Amino acid sequence: MNAKATRKPPKSLRILFADDEVPLQELMRTELPRMGHQVVVCADGDQAVAALGEQRFDCLIVDLDMPGKNGIEVIEAAKQLDPDVEAVVLTGKSSLETAIAALRQGACDYLTKPCRLVELKGLLQRVVEKRELTNQVRAARRQLERAVGNSELVGQSEGIERVRRLIRKVAPTPSTVLVLGETGTGKELVARAVHDQSPRADKPFVAVNCGALPETLIESELFGHRKGAFTGANENRTGLFEVADGGTIFLDEIGELPKAMQAKLLRVLESGEIRRVGDNEAFQVDVRVVCATHRDLDQMVQDGEFREDLMFRINTFEIELPPLRVRVSDIPLLAEHFFRRYRPGTPDGVTIFADDALEALQKYAWPGNVRELANVVEHAAILAENLPITREDLPRHFDSRRSRPKGLGPMTLRELEQIAIQEALERHEGSKAKAAAELGVSLKTLYNKLNQNAALGKSA
Repeated sequence: MNAKATRKPPKSLRILFADDEVPLQELMRTELPRMGHQVVVCADGDQAVAALGEQRFDCLIVDLDMPGKNGIEVIEAAKQLDPDVEAVVLTGKSSLETAIAALRQGACDYLTKPCRLVELKGLLQRVVEKRELTNQVRAARRQLERAVGNSELVGQSEGIERVRRLIRKVAPTPSTVLVLGETGTGKELVARAVHDQSPRADKPFVAVNCGALPETLIESELFGHRKGAFTGANENRTGLFEVADGGTIFLDEIGELPKAMQAKLLRVLESGEIRRVGDNEAFQVDVRVVCATHRDLDQMVQDGEFREDLMFRINTFEIELPPLRVRVSDIPLLAEHFFRRYRPGTPDGVTIFADDALEALQKYAWPGNVRELANVVEHAAILAENLPITREDLPRHFDSRRSRPKGLGPMTLRELEQIAIQEALERHEGSKAKAAAELGVSLKTLYNKLNQNAALGKSA
Protein backbone atom coordinates (compact mmCIF):
# COMPACT_ATOMS: atom_id res chain seq x y z
CA MET A 1 0.00 0.00 0.00
CA ASN A 2 1.03 3.64 -0.34
CA ALA A 3 3.13 4.36 2.75
CA LYS A 4 2.34 8.08 2.47
CA ALA A 5 -1.43 7.59 2.46
CA THR A 6 -3.33 8.96 5.43
CA ARG A 7 -4.96 6.03 7.12
CA LYS A 8 -7.35 5.76 10.01
CA PRO A 9 -5.90 4.92 13.44
CA PRO A 10 -5.17 1.20 13.66
CA LYS A 11 -7.76 0.73 16.43
CA SER A 12 -10.53 2.88 15.02
CA LEU A 13 -14.20 1.84 14.88
CA ARG A 14 -17.13 3.22 12.89
CA ILE A 15 -19.71 3.67 15.64
CA LEU A 16 -23.47 4.34 15.56
CA PHE A 17 -24.59 5.99 18.83
CA ALA A 18 -28.33 6.23 19.53
CA ASP A 19 -29.80 7.85 22.66
CA ASP A 20 -32.53 10.42 23.25
CA GLU A 21 -30.59 12.37 25.90
CA VAL A 22 -29.15 15.50 24.24
CA PRO A 23 -26.26 16.03 26.72
CA LEU A 24 -25.15 12.42 26.16
CA GLN A 25 -25.36 12.89 22.41
CA GLU A 26 -23.10 15.95 22.57
CA LEU A 27 -20.68 14.14 24.87
CA MET A 28 -20.29 11.25 22.44
CA ARG A 29 -19.90 13.57 19.45
CA THR A 30 -16.87 15.02 21.21
CA GLU A 31 -15.35 12.11 23.15
CA LEU A 32 -15.60 9.21 20.73
CA PRO A 33 -13.53 11.00 18.04
CA ARG A 34 -11.01 11.88 20.78
CA MET A 35 -10.68 8.14 21.44
CA GLY A 36 -9.86 7.69 17.74
CA HIS A 37 -13.27 6.50 16.54
CA GLN A 38 -15.73 7.77 13.92
CA VAL A 39 -19.29 8.32 15.14
CA VAL A 40 -22.78 9.00 13.80
CA VAL A 41 -25.20 10.20 16.52
CA CYS A 42 -28.95 9.52 16.35
CA ALA A 43 -31.69 10.84 18.65
CA ASP A 44 -33.96 7.78 18.51
CA GLY A 45 -34.29 4.24 17.25
CA ASP A 46 -35.96 5.14 13.97
CA GLN A 47 -33.08 7.45 13.01
CA ALA A 48 -30.64 4.69 13.95
CA VAL A 49 -32.30 2.13 11.69
CA ALA A 50 -32.34 4.66 8.85
CA ALA A 51 -28.59 5.29 9.36
CA LEU A 52 -27.94 1.54 9.19
CA GLY A 53 -29.40 1.52 5.70
CA GLU A 54 -27.12 4.33 4.53
CA GLN A 55 -23.69 3.21 5.69
CA ARG A 56 -21.79 0.42 7.41
CA PHE A 57 -20.82 0.40 11.10
CA ASP A 58 -18.45 -1.75 13.16
CA CYS A 59 -20.17 -1.12 16.48
CA LEU A 60 -23.49 0.15 17.88
CA ILE A 61 -23.96 1.90 21.21
CA VAL A 62 -27.72 2.12 21.73
CA ASP A 63 -30.03 3.10 24.57
CA LEU A 64 -32.35 0.28 25.59
CA ASP A 65 -35.31 2.63 26.13
CA MET A 66 -35.73 5.47 23.61
CA PRO A 67 -38.43 6.87 21.29
CA GLY A 68 -39.28 4.91 18.17
CA LYS A 69 -37.59 1.54 17.98
CA ASN A 70 -35.88 0.47 21.19
CA GLY A 71 -32.28 -0.68 21.47
CA ILE A 72 -33.09 -4.36 21.04
CA GLU A 73 -34.97 -3.66 17.78
CA VAL A 74 -32.08 -1.56 16.47
CA ILE A 75 -29.66 -4.40 17.22
CA GLU A 76 -31.91 -6.90 15.44
CA ALA A 77 -32.06 -4.65 12.36
CA ALA A 78 -28.26 -4.22 12.39
CA LYS A 79 -27.61 -7.96 12.72
CA GLN A 80 -29.85 -8.68 9.73
CA LEU A 81 -27.68 -6.37 7.62
CA ASP A 82 -24.31 -7.43 9.06
CA PRO A 83 -24.04 -10.40 11.45
CA ASP A 84 -20.52 -9.30 12.42
CA VAL A 85 -21.53 -5.92 13.83
CA GLU A 86 -20.90 -5.53 17.56
CA ALA A 87 -23.50 -3.96 19.86
CA VAL A 88 -23.32 -2.31 23.29
CA VAL A 89 -26.50 -1.50 25.23
CA LEU A 90 -26.92 1.57 27.44
CA THR A 91 -29.51 1.30 30.18
CA GLY A 92 -30.48 3.22 33.24
CA LYS A 93 -31.74 0.07 34.90
CA SER A 94 -28.89 -1.68 36.65
CA SER A 95 -30.36 -5.16 36.66
CA LEU A 96 -29.12 -8.58 35.68
CA GLU A 97 -32.34 -9.30 33.81
CA THR A 98 -31.82 -6.30 31.52
CA ALA A 99 -28.23 -7.26 30.76
CA ILE A 100 -29.17 -10.87 30.00
CA ALA A 101 -31.98 -9.80 27.67
CA ALA A 102 -29.62 -7.53 25.76
CA LEU A 103 -26.94 -10.22 25.45
CA ARG A 104 -29.48 -12.75 24.19
CA GLN A 105 -30.46 -10.36 21.42
CA GLY A 106 -26.88 -10.13 20.15
CA ALA A 107 -25.25 -7.43 22.29
CA CYS A 108 -21.64 -8.11 23.22
CA ASP A 109 -21.79 -6.03 26.44
CA TYR A 110 -23.77 -3.39 28.29
CA LEU A 111 -23.17 -0.18 30.26
CA THR A 112 -25.36 1.34 32.93
CA LYS A 113 -26.05 5.07 33.05
CA PRO A 114 -24.34 7.23 33.96
CA CYS A 115 -21.43 5.51 32.25
CA ARG A 116 -17.84 6.54 32.85
CA LEU A 117 -15.73 7.41 29.81
CA VAL A 118 -12.88 5.22 31.03
CA GLU A 119 -15.25 2.23 31.12
CA LEU A 120 -16.51 3.03 27.63
CA LYS A 121 -12.95 3.35 26.32
CA GLY A 122 -12.00 -0.03 27.77
CA LEU A 123 -15.10 -1.68 26.37
CA LEU A 124 -14.47 -0.30 22.89
CA GLN A 125 -10.89 -1.54 23.05
CA ARG A 126 -12.23 -5.03 23.72
CA VAL A 127 -14.54 -4.67 20.72
CA VAL A 128 -11.53 -3.73 18.55
CA GLU A 129 -9.58 -6.76 19.76
CA LYS A 130 -12.55 -9.07 19.20
CA ARG A 131 -13.02 -7.85 15.62
CA GLU A 132 -9.31 -8.24 14.88
CA LEU A 133 -9.44 -11.80 16.22
CA THR A 134 -12.54 -12.54 14.14
CA ASN A 135 -10.76 -11.38 10.98
CA GLN A 136 -7.70 -13.47 11.83
CA VAL A 137 -9.84 -16.56 12.41
CA ARG A 138 -11.68 -15.97 9.14
CA ALA A 139 -8.38 -15.58 7.32
CA ALA A 140 -6.99 -18.72 8.97
CA ARG A 141 -10.07 -20.69 7.96
CA ARG A 142 -9.68 -19.49 4.39
CA GLN A 143 -6.03 -20.54 4.41
CA LEU A 144 -6.96 -24.01 5.60
CA GLU A 145 -9.60 -24.33 2.90
CA ARG A 146 -7.05 -23.33 0.28
CA ALA A 147 -4.10 -25.19 1.77
CA VAL A 148 -2.30 -27.38 -0.74
CA GLY A 149 1.32 -28.47 -1.00
CA ASN A 150 4.12 -27.91 1.43
CA SER A 151 4.45 -24.89 3.72
CA GLU A 152 8.12 -24.15 3.13
CA LEU A 153 10.59 -23.62 0.33
CA VAL A 154 12.48 -26.90 -0.02
CA GLY A 155 15.79 -27.18 -1.87
CA GLN A 156 19.45 -26.25 -1.85
CA SER A 157 20.01 -25.21 -5.47
CA GLU A 158 21.42 -21.79 -6.22
CA GLY A 159 18.11 -20.77 -7.80
CA ILE A 160 16.08 -21.45 -4.65
CA GLU A 161 18.77 -19.94 -2.40
CA ARG A 162 18.56 -16.76 -4.46
CA VAL A 163 14.80 -16.69 -3.88
CA ARG A 164 15.36 -17.07 -0.13
CA ARG A 165 17.85 -14.17 -0.13
CA LEU A 166 15.38 -11.91 -1.93
CA ILE A 167 12.60 -12.84 0.51
CA ARG A 168 14.82 -11.98 3.49
CA LYS A 169 15.59 -8.57 1.97
CA VAL A 170 12.05 -7.52 1.04
CA ALA A 171 10.01 -9.11 3.85
CA PRO A 172 10.77 -6.47 6.55
CA THR A 173 9.74 -3.63 4.19
CA PRO A 174 6.20 -2.49 3.26
CA SER A 175 6.95 -2.79 -0.47
CA THR A 176 4.60 -4.43 -2.94
CA VAL A 177 6.10 -7.66 -4.32
CA LEU A 178 5.57 -9.30 -7.71
CA VAL A 179 6.30 -13.04 -7.84
CA LEU A 180 6.95 -14.45 -11.30
CA GLY A 181 7.15 -18.07 -12.33
CA GLU A 182 5.51 -20.80 -14.32
CA THR A 183 2.36 -22.49 -13.06
CA GLY A 184 3.09 -24.88 -10.19
CA THR A 185 6.45 -23.44 -9.14
CA GLY A 186 5.22 -22.40 -5.68
CA LYS A 187 4.44 -18.69 -5.97
CA GLU A 188 2.02 -18.78 -3.04
CA LEU A 189 4.76 -20.28 -0.86
CA VAL A 190 6.94 -17.26 -1.65
CA ALA A 191 4.08 -14.91 -0.75
CA ARG A 192 3.55 -16.75 2.56
CA ALA A 193 7.28 -16.59 3.30
CA VAL A 194 7.28 -12.83 2.67
CA HIS A 195 4.37 -12.49 5.09
CA ASP A 196 5.81 -14.83 7.74
CA GLN A 197 9.15 -12.97 7.80
CA SER A 198 7.51 -9.53 7.94
CA PRO A 199 6.34 -7.44 10.92
CA ARG A 200 2.79 -8.46 9.88
CA ALA A 201 3.38 -12.16 10.58
CA ASP A 202 0.80 -12.26 13.41
CA LYS A 203 -1.85 -10.63 11.20
CA PRO A 204 -4.02 -12.26 8.50
CA PHE A 205 -2.63 -13.70 5.28
CA VAL A 206 -5.35 -13.89 2.63
CA ALA A 207 -4.72 -15.65 -0.71
CA VAL A 208 -6.94 -14.88 -3.71
CA ASN A 209 -6.81 -16.59 -7.10
CA CYS A 210 -7.90 -13.78 -9.42
CA GLY A 211 -8.30 -16.19 -12.31
CA ALA A 212 -10.82 -18.30 -10.38
CA LEU A 213 -13.20 -15.44 -9.51
CA PRO A 214 -16.20 -14.83 -11.80
CA GLU A 215 -15.82 -11.44 -13.47
CA THR A 216 -19.19 -10.28 -12.12
CA LEU A 217 -18.18 -11.00 -8.51
CA ILE A 218 -14.52 -9.94 -8.39
CA GLU A 219 -15.21 -6.46 -7.00
CA SER A 220 -17.56 -7.82 -4.34
CA GLU A 221 -15.06 -10.53 -3.31
CA LEU A 222 -12.18 -8.10 -3.00
CA PHE A 223 -13.93 -5.06 -1.54
CA GLY A 224 -17.22 -6.38 -0.11
CA HIS A 225 -20.77 -5.19 -0.74
CA ARG A 226 -23.80 -3.77 1.01
CA LYS A 227 -27.10 -5.57 1.28
CA GLY A 228 -29.17 -4.89 -1.82
CA ALA A 229 -26.23 -3.63 -3.89
CA PHE A 230 -27.11 -6.15 -6.60
CA THR A 231 -29.36 -9.16 -7.15
CA GLY A 232 -28.44 -11.84 -4.64
CA ALA A 233 -26.77 -9.46 -2.16
CA ASN A 234 -28.98 -10.48 0.75
CA GLU A 235 -26.66 -9.19 3.48
CA ASN A 236 -23.59 -7.06 3.93
CA ARG A 237 -20.37 -8.84 2.97
CA THR A 238 -16.86 -8.15 4.20
CA GLY A 239 -14.35 -8.02 1.33
CA LEU A 240 -11.02 -9.83 1.36
CA PHE A 241 -9.03 -6.58 1.54
CA GLU A 242 -10.85 -5.77 4.77
CA VAL A 243 -10.31 -9.30 6.10
CA ALA A 244 -6.58 -8.83 5.44
CA ASP A 245 -6.47 -5.43 7.20
CA GLY A 246 -3.16 -5.18 9.06
CA GLY A 247 -1.76 -8.19 7.21
CA THR A 248 -1.01 -9.35 3.67
CA ILE A 249 -3.20 -10.09 0.66
CA PHE A 250 -1.81 -12.35 -2.07
CA LEU A 251 -3.31 -11.70 -5.51
CA ASP A 252 -2.41 -14.80 -7.50
CA GLU A 253 -2.73 -14.75 -11.31
CA ILE A 254 -3.15 -10.98 -11.33
CA GLY A 255 -2.73 -11.05 -15.11
CA GLU A 256 -6.25 -12.50 -15.32
CA LEU A 257 -7.92 -9.40 -13.82
CA PRO A 258 -10.28 -7.62 -16.26
CA LYS A 259 -9.22 -4.11 -17.30
CA ALA A 260 -12.04 -2.46 -15.30
CA MET A 261 -10.87 -4.17 -12.10
CA GLN A 262 -7.26 -3.28 -12.84
CA ALA A 263 -8.22 0.41 -12.63
CA LYS A 264 -10.02 -0.09 -9.31
CA LEU A 265 -7.13 -2.08 -7.87
CA LEU A 266 -4.71 0.67 -8.89
CA ARG A 267 -6.80 3.24 -7.00
CA VAL A 268 -6.73 1.04 -3.88
CA LEU A 269 -2.96 0.57 -4.10
CA GLU A 270 -2.38 4.30 -4.46
CA SER A 271 -4.84 5.57 -1.85
CA GLY A 272 -5.19 2.71 0.64
CA GLU A 273 -8.96 3.21 0.46
CA ILE A 274 -11.61 0.64 -0.40
CA ARG A 275 -15.29 1.13 -1.05
CA ARG A 276 -17.83 -1.64 -0.73
CA VAL A 277 -20.10 -2.18 -3.72
CA GLY A 278 -23.19 -0.10 -2.99
CA ASP A 279 -21.46 2.10 -0.40
CA ASN A 280 -21.05 5.85 -0.83
CA GLU A 281 -18.13 6.23 1.56
CA ALA A 282 -14.64 4.74 1.32
CA PHE A 283 -12.56 3.70 4.31
CA GLN A 284 -8.87 3.01 4.89
CA VAL A 285 -7.21 -0.37 5.13
CA ASP A 286 -3.58 -1.20 5.86
CA VAL A 287 -2.70 -4.16 3.64
CA ARG A 288 0.61 -5.35 2.21
CA VAL A 289 0.06 -6.59 -1.34
CA VAL A 290 1.94 -9.48 -2.97
CA CYS A 291 1.01 -10.32 -6.57
CA ALA A 292 1.92 -13.25 -8.78
CA THR A 293 1.52 -14.33 -12.38
CA HIS A 294 2.85 -16.87 -14.85
CA ARG A 295 2.12 -14.52 -17.74
CA ASP A 296 4.41 -12.01 -19.46
CA LEU A 297 3.02 -8.72 -18.13
CA ASP A 298 5.32 -6.63 -20.34
CA GLN A 299 3.86 -8.31 -23.41
CA MET A 300 0.34 -7.88 -22.01
CA VAL A 301 1.00 -4.15 -21.58
CA GLN A 302 2.14 -3.90 -25.22
CA ASP A 303 -0.94 -5.82 -26.33
CA GLY A 304 -3.22 -3.50 -24.35
CA GLU A 305 -4.35 -6.28 -22.01
CA PHE A 306 -2.75 -4.92 -18.82
CA ARG A 307 -2.48 -1.37 -17.53
CA GLU A 308 1.06 -0.02 -17.64
CA ASP A 309 0.54 2.15 -14.55
CA LEU A 310 -0.66 -0.88 -12.57
CA MET A 311 2.35 -2.85 -13.81
CA PHE A 312 4.69 -0.18 -12.46
CA ARG A 313 2.77 -0.07 -9.15
CA ILE A 314 2.90 -3.81 -8.41
CA ASN A 315 6.43 -4.36 -9.68
CA THR A 316 8.21 -2.51 -6.87
CA PHE A 317 10.22 -5.63 -6.03
CA GLU A 318 10.37 -8.72 -8.22
CA ILE A 319 11.05 -12.33 -7.23
CA GLU A 320 11.31 -14.92 -9.99
CA LEU A 321 10.91 -18.60 -9.16
CA PRO A 322 12.93 -21.02 -11.28
CA PRO A 323 11.03 -23.92 -12.88
CA LEU A 324 11.69 -27.38 -11.51
CA ARG A 325 13.50 -28.52 -14.67
CA VAL A 326 16.39 -26.18 -13.80
CA ARG A 327 16.38 -27.29 -10.15
CA VAL A 328 17.21 -30.93 -10.87
CA SER A 329 19.42 -31.21 -7.78
CA ASP A 330 16.41 -30.30 -5.58
CA ILE A 331 14.19 -33.11 -6.89
CA PRO A 332 15.36 -35.81 -4.41
CA LEU A 333 14.84 -33.42 -1.47
CA LEU A 334 11.41 -32.36 -2.70
CA ALA A 335 10.32 -35.92 -3.44
CA GLU A 336 11.26 -37.09 0.06
CA HIS A 337 9.58 -34.03 1.59
CA PHE A 338 6.30 -34.79 -0.19
CA PHE A 339 6.48 -38.50 0.64
CA ARG A 340 6.92 -37.80 4.36
CA ARG A 341 3.98 -35.46 4.22
CA TYR A 342 1.79 -38.25 2.86
CA ARG A 343 3.34 -40.87 5.18
CA PRO A 344 4.34 -38.85 8.27
CA GLY A 345 5.28 -41.95 10.29
CA THR A 346 8.11 -43.00 7.97
CA PRO A 347 11.26 -43.54 10.11
CA ASP A 348 14.34 -41.39 9.52
CA GLY A 349 17.19 -43.07 7.69
CA VAL A 350 14.93 -45.23 5.53
CA THR A 351 15.68 -45.23 1.80
CA ILE A 352 12.48 -43.92 0.24
CA PHE A 353 13.32 -43.86 -3.48
CA ALA A 354 15.31 -46.45 -5.38
CA ASP A 355 17.96 -45.24 -7.82
CA ASP A 356 15.84 -46.02 -10.89
CA ALA A 357 12.94 -43.93 -9.51
CA LEU A 358 15.21 -40.98 -8.72
CA GLU A 359 16.77 -41.21 -12.17
CA ALA A 360 13.32 -41.11 -13.80
CA LEU A 361 12.28 -38.17 -11.64
CA GLN A 362 15.41 -36.20 -12.51
CA LYS A 363 15.12 -36.87 -16.26
CA TYR A 364 11.51 -35.75 -16.47
CA ALA A 365 10.79 -32.30 -17.97
CA TRP A 366 8.17 -31.33 -15.30
CA PRO A 367 5.81 -29.08 -17.28
CA GLY A 368 3.65 -28.86 -14.13
CA ASN A 369 6.67 -28.07 -11.93
CA VAL A 370 6.65 -28.70 -8.16
CA ARG A 371 2.88 -29.15 -8.07
CA GLU A 372 3.15 -32.01 -10.58
CA LEU A 373 5.98 -33.59 -8.58
CA ALA A 374 3.79 -33.53 -5.47
CA ASN A 375 1.04 -35.36 -7.37
CA VAL A 376 3.47 -37.94 -8.75
CA VAL A 377 4.88 -38.66 -5.28
CA GLU A 378 1.38 -38.92 -3.81
CA HIS A 379 0.51 -41.49 -6.49
CA ALA A 380 3.66 -43.47 -5.68
CA ALA A 381 3.02 -43.26 -1.93
CA ILE A 382 -0.44 -44.78 -2.44
CA LEU A 383 0.68 -47.46 -4.90
CA ALA A 384 3.92 -48.67 -3.31
CA GLU A 385 3.46 -51.53 -0.87
CA ASN A 386 7.07 -51.47 0.29
CA LEU A 387 10.02 -49.10 0.34
CA PRO A 388 12.02 -48.06 -1.51
CA ILE A 389 9.74 -46.74 -4.27
CA THR A 390 10.83 -48.00 -7.67
CA ARG A 391 10.29 -46.81 -11.22
CA GLU A 392 7.33 -49.19 -11.47
CA ASP A 393 5.51 -47.30 -8.69
CA LEU A 394 5.49 -44.06 -10.68
CA PRO A 395 2.40 -43.14 -12.77
CA ARG A 396 1.94 -44.79 -16.18
CA HIS A 397 2.03 -41.50 -18.06
CA PHE A 398 5.45 -40.91 -16.54
CA ASP A 399 7.49 -41.98 -19.57
CA SER A 400 10.10 -40.75 -22.02
CA ARG A 401 7.60 -38.55 -23.87
CA ARG A 402 8.36 -35.76 -21.42
CA SER A 403 11.87 -36.75 -20.38
CA ARG A 404 14.83 -34.61 -21.20
CA PRO A 405 16.00 -36.62 -24.24
CA LYS A 406 19.64 -36.89 -25.12
CA GLY A 407 19.83 -37.93 -28.76
CA LEU A 408 17.09 -40.57 -28.44
CA GLY A 409 15.92 -40.75 -32.06
CA PRO A 410 14.16 -38.20 -34.32
CA MET A 411 12.63 -35.13 -32.74
CA THR A 412 10.48 -32.27 -33.98
CA LEU A 413 11.81 -28.74 -34.30
CA ARG A 414 9.75 -27.69 -31.28
CA GLU A 415 11.23 -30.51 -29.19
CA LEU A 416 14.76 -29.49 -30.19
CA GLU A 417 13.93 -25.88 -29.35
CA GLN A 418 12.62 -26.91 -25.92
CA ILE A 419 15.76 -28.92 -25.20
CA ALA A 420 17.99 -25.98 -26.18
CA ILE A 421 16.05 -23.64 -23.91
CA GLN A 422 16.12 -26.05 -20.96
CA GLU A 423 19.84 -26.69 -21.28
CA ALA A 424 20.60 -22.97 -21.56
CA LEU A 425 18.54 -22.31 -18.42
CA GLU A 426 20.37 -25.08 -16.59
CA ARG A 427 23.76 -23.68 -17.57
CA HIS A 428 22.77 -20.26 -16.26
CA GLU A 429 21.03 -21.57 -13.10
CA GLY A 430 17.60 -20.42 -14.21
CA SER A 431 18.55 -16.90 -15.33
CA LYS A 432 16.25 -16.18 -18.26
CA ALA A 433 18.15 -13.02 -19.25
CA LYS A 434 21.45 -14.93 -19.62
CA ALA A 435 19.76 -17.85 -21.37
CA ALA A 436 18.06 -15.51 -23.86
CA ALA A 437 21.38 -13.78 -24.59
CA GLU A 438 23.10 -17.12 -25.23
CA LEU A 439 20.27 -18.31 -27.50
CA GLY A 440 20.25 -15.03 -29.42
CA VAL A 441 16.60 -14.18 -28.74
CA SER A 442 14.89 -11.42 -26.76
CA LEU A 443 13.79 -12.03 -23.19
CA LYS A 444 10.19 -11.53 -24.31
CA THR A 445 10.57 -14.24 -26.97
CA LEU A 446 12.03 -16.63 -24.42
CA TYR A 447 9.07 -16.07 -22.07
CA ASN A 448 6.65 -16.74 -24.94
CA LYS A 449 8.48 -19.97 -25.84
CA LEU A 450 8.39 -21.16 -22.23
CA ASN A 451 4.67 -20.43 -21.92
CA GLN A 452 3.97 -22.24 -25.20
CA ASN A 453 5.98 -25.27 -24.11
CA ALA A 454 4.26 -25.36 -20.72
CA ALA A 455 0.84 -25.25 -22.40
CA LEU A 456 1.82 -28.06 -24.78
CA GLY A 457 3.15 -30.10 -21.87
CA LYS A 458 -0.20 -29.86 -20.07
CA SER A 459 -2.15 -30.93 -23.12
CA ALA A 460 0.14 -33.86 -23.93
